[in-house]
Amino acid sequence: MRLTASSDALKRLFDTTVAGVALIVLSPLLVGIAVVLRVREGPPVLFRQSRPGLGGAPFTIYKYRTMRTAETSADGEAMTDALRTTRLGDLLRSLSLDELPELWNVVKGDMSIVGPRPLLMEYLPRFTPEQARRHDVRPGITGLAQVSGRNAITWEQKFALDVKYVDEHDLRMDLDIIIRTLRTVLSRQGISHSDQETMPEFLGTEDPRVTAGSK
Repeated sequence: MRLTASSDALKRLFDTTVAGVALIVLSPLLVGIAVVLRVREGPPVLFRQSRPGLGGAPFTIYKYRTMRTAETSADGEAMTDALRTTRLGDLLRSLSLDELPELWNVVKGDMSIVGPRPLLMEYLPRFTPEQARRHDVRPGITGLAQVSGRNAITWEQKFALDVKYVDEHDLRMDLDIIIRTLRTVLSRQGISHSDQETMPEFLGTEDPRVTAGSK
């Protein structure tokens, strides 16, 4: 379902309140992580990247840096994400602490506490029209897909859950997802996909409507 103006305003109020309070309460942790990263890994402390937001419009996402800045090894070979991920970065990811700076994105209005996770800009033309509906709401720090397997499920399963959220979400669902997120993080379930640090690149899903039309 599409949010009405009043329900959208309520969701926005909920987001800014939760994110604002979290930033204040967690400020010692936020500063502590930044200091440790700066000392152990050097600058930059934050990872910045353009991601698609509401309607696919780009915004800059903020996360704690978990990878080495160098993309190649000493002998010039390209390094995988697993090799580039630092030991400290691996710890931050396993506890989902690398996502904490996104609370500022929520305050700014780029993101919501709950919604489909913002992916890469280059994925936009690879979505089917149905999958692209995930951009009908603000992206979230957590979402239905994240509490239903995180990186342990396929892209297609993720996008189906994202669209389900777009069609059915309300404040009660958001609260349920937040509670389930805390349980998932504490149990550290679905952190990696097939023993990889991150999901494999999304190369696109064949649109069944196109396939049917070509027969």
